[in-house]
Amino acid sequence: MKLIHDDALIALTKLEENSIDLTVTSPPYDNLRTYNGNNDQWSEQVWKDCIEELYRVTKEGGVVVWVVGDATIKGSETGTSFKQALWALECGFNLHDTMIWEKQTFTDTGSLRVRYGNVFEYMFIFSKGRPKTFNALKDRLNKQPGKKKHGTVRQKDGSLKPISSIGKKIGLYGQRFNVWNINTEVSNSKRCHPAQFPEQLAHDHIISWSNEGDTVLDCFMGSGTTGKMAKQLGRNFIGIELDKTYFDIATKRIGDN
Repeated sequence: MKLIHDDALIALTKLEENSIDLTVTSPPYDNLRTYNGNNDQWSEQVWKDCIEELYRVTKEGGVVVWVVGDATIKGSETGTSFKQALWALECGFNLHDTMIWEKQTFTDTGSLRVRYGNVFEYMFIFSKGRPKTFNALKDRLNKQPGKKKHGTVRQKDGSLKPISSIGKKIGLYGQRFNVWNINTEVSNSKRCHPAQFPEQLAHDHIISWSNEGDTVLDCFMGSGTTGKMAKQLGRNFIGIELDKTYFDIATKRIGDN
């Protein structure tokens, strides 16, 4: 485990090229929170430079899980999340998947008099080439377990072709979809950061996109949830955090496991 108390961009430039298997991180969201005043320098140029550096340090076949949302300013969402995803493409990443973290409670700011409550965040899956690892989570309860599969797939010319698994029995559980419903840490006694990852969220991404012995990075480590889960799952971990208070919390949380 390597924990670095420094600015993310500065620390990233010091990491070895092609050294990271998986990044699971969440950058500041349009300065929605102050984090003890330590994200005052967050800007478009900073996140552009960070994504460029993430591409440099990611191994071929490696993945970056970028969890992000948008502020609403003068009645309009900023769209920064989309800008970041498009910039990642320009840097060379593939946009392998656009996943959704669906929360069970309304935690966003804004007026419910003019809009529906926002209960999700984007989880962009950037890959450097084709992902070398995908350990699919299969915990979705099927509606008709035991019955034989049937159905068709529409081809480009409009014709229908039988699915490749036709006739096979449907298992009790199917592969999870790309919308994950996971509780936030808002009312959890373990919460020690204003925008803390649920441990399950970090756990499930680490399982999905890496193997034991791989190196996992969180360049906006916060209170250390990604590092805690990486350690529990037998991965190496590099964490970067600017705020000294959260760095100390992360150090303790990761060290206690």
